[in-house]
Amino acid sequence: MDVLDLARTQFAVTGSLHFLFVVLTLGLAPLVAIMHTRWAMSGKPLHEGMTRFWGQIYVINYALGIVTGLVMEFQFGLSWSGLSHYAGDVFGAPLAMETLVAFFLESTFLGLWIFGWHRLPTWAHLACIWLVTLTAYASAFFIMMGNAFLQNPAGAVVRGDRMELVDFGALLTNKALIFAFPHVLGAGLFTGGMVLVGASAYRLRRKAQENEFFSRSLRMGVVTAAIGIFVTMAFGYAQFGAVPEGKFGGQNLAAAAPLGFMIEFGQLLGLVVLFVMLPMIKVLPRARWAHPILIAMTPLPFVLSILGWMAREIGRQPWMIWERLTVADAMSPGLTQGMVTASLIGFAAVLGLLAVVDYVLIARVIRRGPRDLDLGATTREEPRTPALSH
Repeated sequence: MDVLDLARTQFAVTGSLHFLFVVLTLGLAPLVAIMHTRWAMSGKPLHEGMTRFWGQIYVINYALGIVTGLVMEFQFGLSWSGLSHYAGDVFGAPLAMETLVAFFLESTFLGLWIFGWHRLPTWAHLACIWLVTLTAYASAFFIMMGNAFLQNPAGAVVRGDRMELVDFGALLTNKALIFAFPHVLGAGLFTGGMVLVGASAYRLRRKAQENEFFSRSLRMGVVTAAIGIFVTMAFGYAQFGAVPEGKFGGQNLAAAAPLGFMIEFGQLLGLVVLFVMLPMIKVLPRARWAHPILIAMTPLPFVLSILGWMAREIGRQPWMIWERLTVADAMSPGLTQGMVTASLIGFAAVLGLLAVVDYVLIARVIRRGPRDLDLGATTREEPRTPALSH
């Protein structure tokens, strides 16, 4: 591969690995907030246990995901300085908003939620996790705003050799954003719901003693995943109304067609299975024949999310900014094959390792079950064991 292909491959690999963390964060955050709300309103130990168990999985994924996001930031300076020079005044605005407003606030409220157990008043503590959810969604909104600008450069004009922002409102109402953002949120709900489903089915199949705990989690996950896949598909199809003429044409169509087929097949598979399961949701925790199916489907939303992102980006080639800046012109000058290969191997190794660690830590929590949790423990030496039933 030449330098350009190596740089594209590097961004594709690191972007895909990073998105694995992001899509789970977007899905688990509202679910944990709902669980915490139920606990705050009812005071039942069961809901406290669900909040702590799924909250600990959320925190693990969030903490490791932060590092993968930092690697993404490095790439703009290392490999794509041409983009920063040409459109940094426009493209940098949503990225800055994501960092300053969304990410910093999200981290702050998450820290208050993690360390506020048994310290903050009940409703102040609850407000923290809802603010975490809102800021996580705000973070996704600003990132998708930046990506939508690359797809459809609205609100900016070319002056000299640079683009300048002239209408921030046009960025907010970009036709490439208004359908893509809820599409991503739906994918997050689908992912978060399926993690609940797969983990709960695993525990129930092992006849874990926390039957009521994981039965409720399984039902919640099935409903959430069904809503998520429906929203994802609805807004996914709606996006085609905002696709610029010429996108997915020629070589791009040939490259994206296999991805489109796999995405359609996977979405229909998930939709059919989940909507078949919905009518039997009350007995589903006892339907042992269904548990292997649900466990096997757990990776599906992660795979579909990566394929969908790849299709969106492949369709725009050879443009970095549609009909304004090519990918070749956006690449940093002076790069050599050796430099890009070394950074590709290094980034892929770090992010791959983080993905493996994330999986191992989450799997360990799931195998152990809702016992000896660190999140919400009264002391670090003696973690509280949440009640497992009413």
